[in-house]
Amino acid sequence: MTSQNRERTRLYLITPPKIDDVAAFARTLEQALDAGDVASLQIRIKPDGVLDEAATEAVARAVLPLCRARDVALLINDSVEVCERVGADGVHLGHMDMQVKEARKRLGKQPIIGATAKNSRHVAMEAGEQGADYVAFGAFFPTETKADTVPADTELLEWWQAVMELPCVAIGGITPDTAKAISLAGADFVAVSSAVWAHADGPGAAVAAFNAALDEAESAF
Repeated sequence: MTSQNRERTRLYLITPPKIDDVAAFARTLEQALDAGDVASLQIRIKPDGVLDEAATEAVARAVLPLCRARDVALLINDSVEVCERVGADGVHLGHMDMQVKEARKRLGKQPIIGATAKNSRHVAMEAGEQGADYVAFGAFFPTETKADTVPADTELLEWWQAVMELPCVAIGGITPDTAKAISLAGADFVAVSSAVWAHADGPGAAVAAFNAALDEAESAF
């Protein structure tokens, strides 16, 4: 367990992989964002595991004003081009996407660049050296949102928090019931998708439940 001068773990939302009604999703997102603290929203539209660039851009343009009004960072999955066109706050790069250093060269110093590290300390450190603003580890639990996951252990979060200053995101099947333990292990952000959008009581209730769990974790730091 890590505890030294840590800030509270925050929620990192990821969109569903497919959004048929953009206007309806924007209304749902607004309710979710108003239900509790959310640090960022990643637009990840991959209905068949492949980025739908046009749909990604359409969703991003629709929700950007909502995110701006609530100080929620809007990140684009995979596509530096969409990030540039929309004027998003940053981009999240998968392990097989453009290298962080190339994205940094394209986007400049200001935009946020995140990188997937799965369960690799080496990949995470390399991303940091190339200028990433955060690295994402996971999957910590089974997930149906993403197919090509590898299992990650909370020891990885503990190690990262102990030796590195770069923020880390934990992802993969995390629920309100498991978010506290993931936070205590060392996650600076908890990334969630289906646990919010498919929550039995709605996305707003899910965001509130996640924040309650992260508040509990903070009190135990």
